[in-house]
Amino acid sequence: MKRLSVGPLYYEFSRHHEPRLRIAPGESLEVETEDALSGQIRRDTDRRDKTTMPYSNGLTGPIFVEGAEPGDALAVTIGEIRPTLDLCVTRTADPKQLCEWLGSDCPHGTHVCPIRDGLIHWSDTITIPYVPMLGCLGTAPEWGVPTTLPAGPHGGNMDLVEVRPGSTIHLPVFVPGGLLYVGDAHAAMGHGELSATGLEMPAETTLTVNLVKNRKLPGPRIETREEIMSVASGCPMERSIAQAYAHLILWMESDFGWDRWRAYDLLTHVGRISVGYYGIGTVAAKVETRYLNAGKGS
Repeated sequence: MKRLSVGPLYYEFSRHHEPRLRIAPGESLEVETEDALSGQIRRDTDRRDKTTMPYSNGLTGPIFVEGAEPGDALAVTIGEIRPTLDLCVTRTADPKQLCEWLGSDCPHGTHVCPIRDGLIHWSDTITIPYVPMLGCLGTAPEWGVPTTLPAGPHGGNMDLVEVRPGSTIHLPVFVPGGLLYVGDAHAAMGHGELSATGLEMPAETTLTVNLVKNRKLPGPRIETREEIMSVASGCPMERSIAQAYAHLILWMESDFGWDRWRAYDLLTHVGRISVGYYGIGTVAAKVETRYLNAGKGS
């Protein structure tokens, strides 16, 4: 199995970087990533220093997939996500929108948590289950160079808990090779990523990357054993919710034989949403797979 070390950290999903690894469709690989704080915090006394490292969400990549061309899609299945230091870190220094109600005198809140025996030791009395995910996964757009702050049709900083082991993430290909980037692993995260910092960790992730030819997608899709979901991002969030549901309905129509208006009706009652970082309005609209074939042709 090929392995891609951290190497230089990139903070954009750019088509201008030379590929650091080339793989064949269907190949599995291990990717090593730094945490979203660029490795600056390893102890509670450490502080995020934006004067020396102003960015966040450093990426490993890009990965060139042989044969991938614009109009295709990558299907990235996540295997394991393993911490490389057996610790994760969070901070609460930037309450942003919450200042209206909580005030702005928030302490720095640097908080390093050991990871042991499948648990995150958040305090002496509270443990959190280790449920790892990738905050950033995306391809390079054909124009513009988005940073690792927003999400978009290329994927990007989606921060969705469903980007986890066992899931397959479908991403559009915009440039030859796709140019896949990986980063921002979390040991766990609540929906919305309230402080804009999950339980960040350096990690090793096992991926299997398949190529789907002539599969033009409007944006990221996620499949698990239990659900399918479409992803949209942007503010106001209500528009992202509408867009994600619309893309899900059209997916049900094209791939599962649903009439779009019957799907619209069904999702009104059984649809669910998952929220990434609330500050950028990322949403996954989803439906359980058990409904997909049940309504075919109805």
